[in-house]
Amino acid sequence: MDNVRVHVLKVGAVIEETADARTLVFEVPDELSERFRYRPGQFLTLRVPSARTGSVARCYSLCSSPHCDDRIAVTVKRIADGYASNLICDTVDVGDLITVLEPSGSFGPRELNTDVLLCAAGSGITPVLSIVKSMMVGGSGNAVVLYANRDGSSVIFADALTELADRHPGRLQVLHWLESERGLPTAKAVADLVRPYAGRDWFLCGPAGFMAVVGAAAAAHRVPAVRIHTEEYRSLQSNPFEPLRETQSTTTPLGDTAVAEVDIDGETHVLDWPKHTPLLDVLLDNGIDAPYVCRESACGTCVCSVKQGKTRMRQNEALIDDEIALGLTLACQTLPESPRVHIAFDQ
Repeated sequence: MDNVRVHVLKVGAVIEETADARTLVFEVPDELSERFRYRPGQFLTLRVPSARTGSVARCYSLCSSPHCDDRIAVTVKRIADGYASNLICDTVDVGDLITVLEPSGSFGPRELNTDVLLCAAGSGITPVLSIVKSMMVGGSGNAVVLYANRDGSSVIFADALTELADRHPGRLQVLHWLESERGLPTAKAVADLVRPYAGRDWFLCGPAGFMAVVGAAAAAHRVPAVRIHTEEYRSLQSNPFEPLRETQSTTTPLGDTAVAEVDIDGETHVLDWPKHTPLLDVLLDNGIDAPYVCRESACGTCVCSVKQGKTRMRQNEALIDDEIALGLTLACQTLPESPRVHIAFDQ
């Protein structure tokens, strides 16, 4: 495995949050501290051993904050019949070594001084806690958290959220929704509950049903799409820890190419870009360490900027229209549509 973004970290602590959720706290060596700088709301991708496939890759949100926590941590909630989550919750212990990718993801506010509405259900609270802790320490914005759970015993970070709200009474409010007391949330009930905060940016994280209900509540308040930000939990169809299969570039006819000028990690590369091969595949084929996780357009890790030329994406689940209008694109889905294209990462 020669991907320089792959590292092995030691588990420094395991915290039992609820009967079904554990937090893994990692020790990051000093020499990797720059590699593991992260933004509130990002995630780590963990390599979970598998006797059947060698390994599976799973993404877990960081619950720690870069503004107030010394060590990075992810929280894993047990999923019924979920191979990776059950293995982690049942077997991982202090001192274990886990292979991970560097922090990735684009969920979370661009800056910490604006007012936000954060809607979470179950383990969707994990990136929300990272965002809230960061806002209270590193910014001046106000936050309202709507947090839905089955019952009181399933509330992850219950004490941490209470302590934060008590410490910042004028800036943080937590609204709990317990199914055991109020039934499943409905669009109308959510819309009524968050009405005073509907003008803020909305951040949604949780199961698909919850996301649909909150999305309908946002629509009832006519919240523009640009102000709604979502983070979805899904299994990866590809595995960034395993060798890549042969890509389409080996079967692309010679001459059917564009020229790509790519700025990445302080260097500029000029490459032939076959017109039917995604940019990410071209970069990896040429030994260039481009960032990626899912290769499925969902995580946003491979986002880059089109500086010159024209491209198109085969599919897109991570970028909104305003970001596309600014020239952003996803390397794992992007194909060239002009003879020469200038692409920049890390913008």
